[in-house]
Amino acid sequence: MQREVDQKELAGVVTLLARHGQVVEERTYGKKDIATAAPMRADTIFRIFSMTKPVTGVAMMILYEEGKWRPSDPISKFIPEFAQLKVFKGLDQSGKMILEDPIHPPTMRELMSHTAGFTYGIFGHTPVDKMYQDEHVLQSESLQVMIGKLAKIPLLYQPGTRWEYSVSMDIQGYIVEKLSGRPLPDFMQEHIFGPLKMKDTGFYVPKEKWDRFATLYQGDEKGAMVASSPDARFAAPPTMPSGGGGLVSTAQDYLRFSQMLLNGGELDGERILSPGAVALMTANHLAPRLMTGEFSVGTETIRPGMGYGYDCAVFTDPLEADEVVGKGTFFWLGAADTWFWIDPTNDLIFIGMTQRMIGPGQPNVEQLSRPLVYQALVKPKM
Repeated sequence: MQREVDQKELAGVVTLLARHGQVVEERTYGKKDIATAAPMRADTIFRIFSMTKPVTGVAMMILYEEGKWRPSDPISKFIPEFAQLKVFKGLDQSGKMILEDPIHPPTMRELMSHTAGFTYGIFGHTPVDKMYQDEHVLQSESLQVMIGKLAKIPLLYQPGTRWEYSVSMDIQGYIVEKLSGRPLPDFMQEHIFGPLKMKDTGFYVPKEKWDRFATLYQGDEKGAMVASSPDARFAAPPTMPSGGGGLVSTAQDYLRFSQMLLNGGELDGERILSPGAVALMTANHLAPRLMTGEFSVGTETIRPGMGYGYDCAVFTDPLEADEVVGKGTFFWLGAADTWFWIDPTNDLIFIGMTQRMIGPGQPNVEQLSRPLVYQALVKPKM
């Protein structure tokens, strides 16, 4: 980690390793802000982007345990606007979209595992991705407006036939609001952040904590690190809270969330989920025909030994997937090079927080960190 900072590939890093419910090592490296030389601190607040997804998954599983939805339910049961969704089949000779009916209505199981037919509009170059961009789906004024836009855009593929990283968790955020009757930030605060004492996690950074907010960096054309322009997105509560990537947090807060999951849904006497619900969320829900290496996002590839559960990836057979983690390890990462994994076989949690956006020159510290951790685990059964 220090090498990445010394080589100016990262401004700073916070790493946190825990085993058997105890912090084994917590370290900080580099700067929170290079221009002011403000040092990285253990309580620095980061944009965790897609590490929001497992948190939304927990919110959904809370509602699952309340009997509000089942994996086999069609999504349109909760979002009637999706009842008439069509599927993109290709373009005709004039360049017009050819649409067809879905082979079955996309289900909640598929929504939770990125197989429902939606896309992101960020990573792909299809006509459907172009529609996401033209409609500014992720920049919608509210979750309801976002749903209205998505209802007019065809699915990219037939439900269940592909794995495609997507807005599915943002759609889940809308469903959380609809099923609970509460705004997504309020539901998460009342049912997750408050009970778990995650005091620095939310959809914006209050003014009194702004001095702890890490400056965001990105790579220029040559991969050199430059500070991003200041933006006010996290200065006030958002009008469209993103269940797919809208949270800020600290390594210490995310450890509490992770430890709750590793404990089977409970931490310090506060039960968030049952062990069964955690097991359902963190099990692989992809068919083997999707785990072939054909589907990927960024540096992560769905492949033999690595599938996807409900809002997080999971190693079903780490050795087959060329990984050193324990069987059943589940994990994900964020666009600004934040990452975590939870290893139930070895009773281990690792969390890494940085602040460099995906793009040229971004180092893969997630892959770097795993062998460094497991080379020290010489007695795994202890």
